[in-house]
Amino acid sequence: MSRPRLIALLLAFTTLLVYLPVTHSGFINYDDDDYVTNNQVVKDGLTFAGIKWAFTTVHASNWHPLTWLSHMTDCELFATNAAAHHFVNVLFHAANAVLLFVLLLRLTNALWPAAFVAALFAWHPLHVESVAWIAERKDVLSTFFALLSLLSYANYVKANCRRSFWSALVFFALGLMAKPMLVTLPFVLLLLDYWPLQRFPLSAFRFPLLLEKIPFFALTAVSCLVTFYAQRNGDAVVSLAKVSLSYRLENAATAYAGYLQKIFWPEKLAVIYPLPDKISAPAVAVAVAVLVLISAGAWSARKRSPYLIVGWLWFLGMLVPVIGLVQVGGAALADRYTYLPATGIFLAVAFGARELAGRLQFPKIILPAASVLILGACLFLTEKQLGYWRDSETLFTRTLAVTKNNDVAHVNLGVAFEQEGKLNDALAEYRAAEKLAPGRYQIHNNLGNLLDNLGQPDAALSEYREAIRLDSKPPFLHDSLGIVLVEFGRFAEAMNEFTNAAQLDPAYPWPHFAMAKALLKQGRDAEGVDEFFKALKLDPDNFQILAYIAHVLAAEENPDVRDGKTALILAIKANVLTGGNQPLVLDALGMACAATGDFTNAVEVAQNAVNLATILKLKTIGPLQQRLELYKNHQPWRESFLSTNTPPENPPKN
Repeated sequence: MSRPRLIALLLAFTTLLVYLPVTHSGFINYDDDDYVTNNQVVKDGLTFAGIKWAFTTVHASNWHPLTWLSHMTDCELFATNAAAHHFVNVLFHAANAVLLFVLLLRLTNALWPAAFVAALFAWHPLHVESVAWIAERKDVLSTFFALLSLLSYANYVKANCRRSFWSALVFFALGLMAKPMLVTLPFVLLLLDYWPLQRFPLSAFRFPLLLEKIPFFALTAVSCLVTFYAQRNGDAVVSLAKVSLSYRLENAATAYAGYLQKIFWPEKLAVIYPLPDKISAPAVAVAVAVLVLISAGAWSARKRSPYLIVGWLWFLGMLVPVIGLVQVGGAALADRYTYLPATGIFLAVAFGARELAGRLQFPKIILPAASVLILGACLFLTEKQLGYWRDSETLFTRTLAVTKNNDVAHVNLGVAFEQEGKLNDALAEYRAAEKLAPGRYQIHNNLGNLLDNLGQPDAALSEYREAIRLDSKPPFLHDSLGIVLVEFGRFAEAMNEFTNAAQLDPAYPWPHFAMAKALLKQGRDAEGVDEFFKALKLDPDNFQILAYIAHVLAAEENPDVRDGKTALILAIKANVLTGGNQPLVLDALGMACAATGDFTNAVEVAQNAVNLATILKLKTIGPLQQRLELYKNHQPWRESFLSTNTPPENPPKN
């Protein structure tokens, strides 16, 4: 086996080995729910409707159809097995490390610097976020296509193969459809033209080289327009009124310096770094001075050491789309943004160290020994950083330990506690977030949900009203407020809120669902059933809606509402959609079987529901066993929905 192939094999194997612990991690409650666990279109796998959705949606404030298709493929193959989703990320990361090694070797013919850069890329702890976070599939996927594009371009130049040029363009387009941050890749092609391809000296730029890149720049322009539309449509773009231009420039300078610091000294890494209220003038001055000095040094050494200016501009240029000049969200910087840009710094360091060692005539052992120490430290720190991604509670506890005034981390830690049933701990985190960011309606929404579950409807009502005062557009806020009003018997006010929610989003099923429950509680059964079916029409494959309607139609004491045959059809569909693994769906199916007189299947289904509920340690085991005994005695289950309490339908918001 040749030496390059052996290095590539060792690089891939070591990368897979070091990231193997991430397969023991689960999904986290920050974006993973939006991208996979609570995204029914993605969870349905590769369907025609899903593929169409992937290419037409701007969900999550982005247009990245290949990323959606990638997640859908995972769900098609592995359902929501977190270990498998994680491992696919790791496979892409290992492939990217090998591709980077092959690219640099092809471009420079320098074996050991190419290997060192690829190893830094693969094992640097700053890149853990891009690999360990399932929702960041877009990072590893887009970089995979970016590196294929660069490899094709290198082949086009070196072998004069026109087909490779068009291959590079296609791979670039695919990369943009995975993550639009790649819009600056055409500038990287120009940098590579300068060094190491040496297609022009920096003092005499050849205009035809720019014309050659017009197809790439055209794709960049289209991607920028689509991305801006997607982020503006999703209310992700922050206005100048909220974050001024001067602040953005200050943050850009300190963010660049912060990225450099984390590349060379990767400590206190966090999943989110909140924008500070104010950036001190000395911090800005130091950051600007560092950037100017490095830029001047790289420029002055451009003839003797062209890789310095290329690496530096690679780093600066690839971060431009995410450096905050167009502020998206509330983060000052993000580790994941360095995934490909940091390669420029690695490149400058590797080739700079080789040149320095030769000029100063270091003993031959010095450079390899230093490389081993650096890479060993990276492996150690990466393994440590991976441990923080074990679950949401661990991740956000760590984030709060290494950042200040982080309301987002408090909220997400609160969500983690709430999902674990630690309601008082969740309440403390939401209150901490509220103190830091009282103007975020999501925090008041979470407080409303939690307080209602804690049996404090008065306090919940106050929180929902505050959330709506801050932002009256989200329909789920009106829905939740209406549900609490129903608990107080204030039906007219509740119906008004449900109507508002339905008008705000005519495709949103839950206002109709909540209105149906409220109508049943008032004894307006026929109207309630109509509203149930309006909700089902809007979301016909929602197993929760299907199961609940089946429950009502099978068990309602009022014979005018009861319809066992329809209940059975709906419950069977819900059970098929959930693969027979949802106790509450099985419960509804058992009721429907009993309602149609099929007590043999009712007993079997109810027993399965009890078994699953026991395994999952659900609190509903008692009622499930009670129904099972009825079915064994050939008796159906009956109940009245006049007094049914209804918890809020919307989940906690990050």
